[in-house]
Amino acid sequence: MTGHLISTTTPDFFSTLTQTAAAYRQGNKLPGADLVVNALLQAEKTAKQQRLNYPFDSLIGKWRLCFATGTKKVRKRGGIILGKGFYVPKLAAAYISFSADSEITNQAKLGSLLLKLTGPAQYLGKKNLLAFDFTQMEISLFGRVVYDQRIRSGKVESEDFYHQPIAKLPFFAFFLATEDLIAARGRGGGLAIWIREI
Repeated sequence: MTGHLISTTTPDFFSTLTQTAAAYRQGNKLPGADLVVNALLQAEKTAKQQRLNYPFDSLIGKWRLCFATGTKKVRKRGGIILGKGFYVPKLAAAYISFSADSEITNQAKLGSLLLKLTGPAQYLGKKNLLAFDFTQMEISLFGRVVYDQRIRSGKVESEDFYHQPIAKLPFFAFFLATEDLIAARGRGGGLAIWIREI
């Protein structure tokens, strides 16, 4: 037999990642970290090969960090190696939000303490690249704001943000965006999955 069989089934990586999101949300048994990391790498590779583009609208909303990998720098080769990957504990909730007016919000909640960072974002649709800079910090305790100040977390002032080269800004390169989950590689090389907050 010659020729290639064309598969019309859903790619394995997609099934793994949607199962991961569902299991995390429902508190069921989670897929192994290695399986999730491999699925993320396959999703990223597929997005590059197929030149998939996701409109900014597909990112708008509030997303809960579900899974992330760290990185290790390799001195000899000057590259990075992905860490093993881990699920974010439910009691330490971390969220990222994107709004239609191109603002990014990052929140971390531990018990009654809430840390919230906000700032401008810009999206390069052809590359699925979202650059951002945090310029405002708010800390709340027991639902009451105890700190709210402008910060200079990045190297640029917010007014200059849109004139900076992307290489100088923190960014996420998204390679998967569905109704239920988004996945990206950060500037530092780590991978992450967020699930839509319901």
